[in-house]
Amino acid sequence: MPARRIIFALTLALLAVTGCDRSAKPQQIGTTAPTFTIADGTQTVRLTDYRGRIVILNFWATWCAPCVEELPTLVTLAGRDPQITVLAVSTDDEAGAYATFLAEHPMPGVITIRDGSQQSNALYGTFRFPESYIIDRQGTLRRKFIGPQVWTSPELADYLAKL
Repeated sequence: MPARRIIFALTLALLAVTGCDRSAKPQQIGTTAPTFTIADGTQTVRLTDYRGRIVILNFWATWCAPCVEELPTLVTLAGRDPQITVLAVSTDDEAGAYATFLAEHPMPGVITIRDGSQQSNALYGTFRFPESYIIDRQGTLRRKFIGPQVWTSPELADYLAKL
C-alpha cells in the first residue's frame, strides 16, 4: 500500500511540474499562445502565420470518437466566418490512418495537419483529446475547451463575435 501512495504522489508531482492542466481555465489563459511549426511531409503550418485572425486551435485524433463527433461543427464554423481560422492538429501516430480519414471525411475550410510527435499539444499541456483553444487576433489565449463542443452554438457564436 505505501508503494501505491508513493507512485500517486510522484504522479501528482509530475503533473504539477509538466503543467498538465485539464481545467477549463488554465494558467495560460491571458498569455501569449505557445507558438509552433509543424511539418508533416505534405505541408508546413506555423501558428504565427495566423496572427491578426481569431484561431480555433483544436487537438484531435482519428481514433477519438468525441473528436470525430465534433469535427462537423468545426467545418461549419470554418465556412461561416472568414475572420476565423480553424486549425485542427491531429495527434495520430500513423500517417496512413490520418490520410485515410481525411480522404473519407473531407474538412473544407479547416486547416488540418498531423503532428505525430505530439510536440505542439505538449506545449499546451494537452494529452487527452479533444481539447481546443481560442486565440485572439493578438495571439493571446482567451479560452480553453475540454471535450467536444458544438462550435455552431449561439453561445460560442456570440463569444467569437465579441473578440
